[in-house]
Amino acid sequence: RYCRASNIEHRASSIEEPVTSDPNGIIIIDKPVGITSARVVSIVKKALKAKKVGHAGTLDPFAEGVLICCVNQATRLAEFLLHGTKKYIAELKLGEETDTQDLTGTVIAAAEPKHYSIATLKKVFKAFEGSLEQLPPVYSALKHKGVPLYKLARSGKPVQKPPRQVEIYSIAILDMALPLIRFEVSCSAGTYIRTLGADIGKTLGCGGHLNALKRTASSGFTLDQAVPLSALENLTPDAPLPAKFINMVDALPEMPACRADTNLVKKIRHGQMITARDLIGADGSKTGPMEGSKIKVVDQTGQLVAILNYQGHDQQLNYCCVFAR
Repeated sequence: RYCRASNIEHRASSIEEPVTSDPNGIIIIDKPVGITSARVVSIVKKALKAKKVGHAGTLDPFAEGVLICCVNQATRLAEFLLHGTKKYIAELKLGEETDTQDLTGTVIAAAEPKHYSIATLKKVFKAFEGSLEQLPPVYSALKHKGVPLYKLARSGKPVQKPPRQVEIYSIAILDMALPLIRFEVSCSAGTYIRTLGADIGKTLGCGGHLNALKRTASSGFTLDQAVPLSALENLTPDAPLPAKFINMVDALPEMPACRADTNLVKKIRHGQMITARDLIGADGSKTGPMEGSKIKVVDQTGQLVAILNYQGHDQQLNYCCVFAR
């Protein structure tokens, strides 16, 4: 192949740089319960003295776990990180439905859970694996005419968005002490685990809501790579970057990388047309990129220069984004 994903190792940078150097990269935060994702972003921005910070995938205030925060130029990588696989561990409480589908809401229906057998519960959970249509909750950050749905719902004007297709790759019960069931799920981006839990409760006939939720992985990044939010809150003004800060070239570990020579970097910097032949020459290989693939272009110092998209029909690559030196 013209490029190899293994050329650029997926690793956290161990080089400590002064925070004042305008770091560009991502940091995985282990978000605690009781705080919004927006508040986490604000804390990260202040701690790292960053000009821009964004996150790749909201976590509800009651939820905890992996939150990918993109710092400075890496905010442009968020669109590539939003669509990755997510993994969660959740606790479902049977017998009570709430308006928010979690423990923060008001109980709107209640029924005594039956004495379900383990075999019955496993069968019901297993039935949710695969592609399914899911109605987004009316209490969510999705917007209607520019207004978040949760604000409309709180004002007594709930809006139900149409169902959308999601994918449950795997779901399994970890343990149970009825009415509580703890389960693990791997799913596509855009899946609401609150809604999944509520739908399971409805299928069982007693209703249910989420009592707890932890995201354990997002787009390939896990809790092992996460930094506690408290560690950033306690950073001193002259402190170095956390050792787990991940530079931009390592932020997309599954995307193939092409090591560019000086001439190719110059062409990209000047916005010139890039073809498949340019990439073949740059990496010294004899085959071109695959149609529809996105490629990381990395310079000789290991810095991310651009992300290109190969369409195949005309041998040209489109620019997704180009990064400043």
